[in-house]
Parts: sequence; C-alpha cells; structure tokens
Amino acid sequence: MSSLYPRLDTLQQTFGNPAYSLGKPRNGPSPNAAGATPYQARPDLYYAYSVVDDAKSKAKKLSDEATREFNAASKKTQAATGKIDLYSGKYYAACTFSGLLACGLTHTAVTPLDLVKTRRQVDSKLYKGNFQAWGHIFRTEGFRGIFTGWSPTFFGYSAQGAFKYGWYEYFKKTYSDLAGPEAAYKYKTTLYLTASASAELLADVALCPFEAVKVRMQATIPSQYKGTIDGISQITAKEGISGLYKGLYPLWGRQIPYTMMKFASFETIVEMIYQRLPGSKNDYSKAQQTGVSFVGGYLAGILCAIVSHPADVMVSKLNAYRAPGEAFGAVTARVYKDIGFMGLWNGLPVRIFMIGTLTGLQWMIYDYCKIFFGLPTTGGGAPPPKTE
Repeated sequence: MSSLYPRLDTLQQTFGNPAYSLGKPRNGPSPNAAGATPYQARPDLYYAYSVVDDAKSKAKKLSDEATREFNAASKKTQAATGKIDLYSGKYYAACTFSGLLACGLTHTAVTPLDLVKTRRQVDSKLYKGNFQAWGHIFRTEGFRGIFTGWSPTFFGYSAQGAFKYGWYEYFKKTYSDLAGPEAAYKYKTTLYLTASASAELLADVALCPFEAVKVRMQATIPSQYKGTIDGISQITAKEGISGLYKGLYPLWGRQIPYTMMKFASFETIVEMIYQRLPGSKNDYSKAQQTGVSFVGGYLAGILCAIVSHPADVMVSKLNAYRAPGEAFGAVTARVYKDIGFMGLWNGLPVRIFMIGTLTGLQWMIYDYCKIFFGLPTTGGGAPPPKTE
C-alpha cells in the first residue's frame, strides 16, 4: 500500500467494526474471504484523510524549521549587540527599530484599503463599495493605481512608528519612576494614557509631511504627484514648509486619541487575557505570547478606529480642500457644514477592519522584534511586590 495511506490496522482500529480486530471476529458472523466485513472501514475512502495528515506534518516541519532559523538569527544578533538591559539606551533603540518595522510594513500593506477610505471620505458618492472601487481603480489606473500613496505611507509611518513606540517605552518608564512603583501600578491606565499621548505628540511631527503628500496623492484622480519627493517638492515650492504641516492640528486630533486608546486598551486587554488563562505569562511560549499580542492588538484597534474616525475624516478633507492661508477654524467649520455629523463617519466599517488588522499585526510584529533582541513581550506584567 502507498505510504500516503495510514496503516491498515490503524484504520481498522479507528473506523472498523469493534467486533473485529484485523479480520478476526470476537463474536458474531465470520468475515468474508478477503478478511473484511461490510461494516469495516474501506481504506480507499481515506485518501483525503491521509493528505490532510501529510499536509499537517509538512506544515509542522516548516514551522519548526522557521523557528530554528529565527532562533539562530536571534542568537547571532544578540551576540553582536551584547546583552540589552531593560530601559538602557540599547533597549530604547531596539524598541524604536521594532516600532519602525511594525508601523511601516503594516500601513504600506493596507494601502489599497486606505486609498479607498480616503477617496470615499473626500467624496462619499465616488464609489458604491470597496470592491467596486478597487475594480474601477484597476480598470482605469492599473495595478499601480491600487497602491497609490504607498511611498509616503511607508516613509511616514515608519518614522511615526519609530517615534511612537520608542518614546512610549521611554515615557512609560519615566512617568512610572516619577510616580513610584505602587502609584504606577494603581494608576497604570493613566500612566499608559499619558505616556502614549506624549509619544504621539512627537511622532506626528515626523508623520505630518508624509501624510499631507499621501492624502493629496490619493484624493486626486489621477494623482498629482509622482512620488514622495515630488510631492514634498511641489508643496514646499507653492506653500512653503508650512504647507506640509497645515494638517498637523487635525492629525494630532486624530492620532493622539487613537494612540492613547491603542496603547492603554492593549495593555489592559493583554493583562485581562493572562488573568483568565491558567498559569502566568511566563508559563507560555514566546509564540503563544505573540498570539496574545495579536488578539489584544486587534481588539484595541477596533476601539481606536471608532474613537479617532471623525478626526480621520477631517484630516482627509482638510488636506484636500484647505485653501492656502485659510484659518484652521474657518476650514473646519466649512467642511463640517458641507458633510454634517453623519459625514464624519463615512468609511467607518472599512476603517474598523483596516485598523483592527493593522493594530493586531503591529503589536505582533513589535513583540516578535523584541523577542528577536532577547527582550520580553509587552503587557501582562505582574503587580509590584508589596512592601511591609
């Protein structure tokens, strides 16, 4: 029999008549000449069973091989960088690099979603739905058109992720030290909120020029810029450096609440997950811990999308329609008069899906990178020891 099939005795013991064992009756009628009865399993029906079993075995081998390669590369990197102490300069550098990868890669990957979201926010009548939008864009602008704005997205969110995660770790430690161990644990949610808000305030300064280019590239059909450098050059030539930052206030209005919710809810959700699992966080493997990071990040992302969506709509509108020299308050009032309260929620379902996926993947990538550098994953820590 082919090696793809399970052994005959295994099939008979698993699926066969319990009254028979390898064709030998315990009680009852005798088997036929072939040693089988009408009630015994037929091996020829279990090809799919064997294929699935073989696929699972191959997947496990690939997973084990990938894990070995990851561990080998991690050990080599740790040997080159030396031991990284928590809250040292190397620690913050590792967190900064991890944040760069986490945000830059994920935001770039969902550029098609972001493109449709932005265009529907600017003009809600432009497309009837996401799939209809992608089909129309593909037919009129080609495959590259679906990824319009990918380069400012990559550079902008790489810079933002580096600032956001690196400064968050720094501010979380700094504010915790100022408060003291007991107060930091007692008011940990407030600590997460203030640390993330402080980090995002700085991160958006790095993001804003690229966000301005991205939104204008995506909101105009065809795109008015050839790429990131071309966009920055044209904006500064016409409007000066301030043209790159005219969306900074609404960007803060969108990103600071978003990041506060992203970090505080993630830390809280991860802690709740570990509290409901048997054992402690350290009882679980690194792969399992990153799985928890993804789940916690996805749930946090849903909350982030809802909290920050009205400001996200305003960022898209302001970057697309704000006239040179027009006051922030004046353009905000004009846009709100045009779209109304319900218009602030245009594109929310697609943004929930996009931000949930983004945030889950970002936390998973971020924690995988921390593991790579020999650092613990984020969240789920134990409370400080009680002092007598």
